[in-house]
Amino acid sequence: MRPTRRRLAATAAGLVLLPLALMGCGFGGDGGDEPAAKPDRAPAEEAATRSRERVQAYLDAMTAKDVAAGRSQLCALLHDGFDLGATGPNGDFADHFEVPEAAITDVRSGPRGQEVSVSVSVTAGKSKVTRPLVFTVTRDGGDWCIAGEAPGGAPAAGAKPTGVVPSPAS
Repeated sequence: MRPTRRRLAATAAGLVLLPLALMGCGFGGDGGDEPAAKPDRAPAEEAATRSRERVQAYLDAMTAKDVAAGRSQLCALLHDGFDLGATGPNGDFADHFEVPEAAITDVRSGPRGQEVSVSVSVTAGKSKVTRPLVFTVTRDGGDWCIAGEAPGGAPAAGAKPTGVVPSPAS
């Protein structure tokens, strides 16, 4: 075989073997339970979509008082704290609170991950209060999870929300 044919054969073999070699390196597939992202979806769009899904699932769990479903949306590092406080007197899943309305009001990139702003209405007896919250969502390994929850405020001046998505309870 002439040198040119050997290089072509080696290159062709490399093109077939390279994708197979990359499969185990996290480039071609991770073997996880979630389907691979659509190749035409931008990373920022993917992050916003996954973050919105995680927070919406958490809001739905709060509304349904499904503690296990709420816990499953959180990063593993938050599980112990969640277990201690979720159903306590001021916890998101406290028995005396009802969540008649919850909506995502904004999703944006932040310094620690995606910041998902929500408006949550809570009733306790005859009292009703609506509070803004901000959930921080990040990747933990190959999965997305809620890494934090904090009181929210009004969006920054000139900020454009990415849409309001009411929960099924609203």
